[in-house]
Amino acid sequence: MVFFVGAGTGAADLITVRGMRLLQRADVIIYAGSLVNPELLNYAKESCEIHNSASLTLDEVIAIIEESEKQEKIIVRLHTGDPSIYGAVREQMDELDRRGIAYESCPGVSACFGAAASLNLEYTLPDISQSLIITRMEGKTKVPTRESIESFAAHQTSMAIYLSAGMLDELSQRLIAGGYGKKTPAAIVYKATWPEEEAYVCTIESLQETAAAHGITKTALILVGEVITHQNYKKSRLYAPDFSTEFRQAKGDV
Repeated sequence: MVFFVGAGTGAADLITVRGMRLLQRADVIIYAGSLVNPELLNYAKESCEIHNSASLTLDEVIAIIEESEKQEKIIVRLHTGDPSIYGAVREQMDELDRRGIAYESCPGVSACFGAAASLNLEYTLPDISQSLIITRMEGKTKVPTRESIESFAAHQTSMAIYLSAGMLDELSQRLIAGGYGKKTPAAIVYKATWPEEEAYVCTIESLQETAAAHGITKTALILVGEVITHQNYKKSRLYAPDFSTEFRQAKGDV
């Protein structure tokens, strides 16, 4: 049996309880060594066979899984963050389907939520933003034209932009071209929730300058939107005294 497990944002204690228990049970762990915190391997039992997939191809990963499955071992494929976000897991699952190998997924905390926690942000402030767009700049992996930075920027909602820290000058230009103002708040969060985390609040036009000043060129998440400075928002109706819910009656005139 194969378990695709989300390692979380970085801190070893931010993996889910289920993910931790799967690591403790695993006979074989294949982990994304270029991104996953190696401290998570401390959860593995002493006899566990561990492989770093950073130097492996897809075929080599599947070969390890296939051989381990023949031996009826419990296999954990450990991905950074949540496997469903830029995890390249579907192609692995399709290969397992072809071989009749069963698998399950265990979610993890994605970087955008670790970054929000680090900055104490709420992405969905009333009257400011009720949506969060998760996207990336085009690199080695193409982005559909309909999902361009400009098309998403037109909504002027909260955005979390992955895998783009090395293209910040272009990113700023495209965000502005799409509709954001130059002074729109932005943030750069380097290695969110890791011990070496760095977080800087700036503006869209100063993204490149801010990153350069701190030597950040990769492994950083870019956040964009007015929610970053959390000003001029309305309070939620959920806790308003004149608002009835299934669990609380309105308290009348206030």
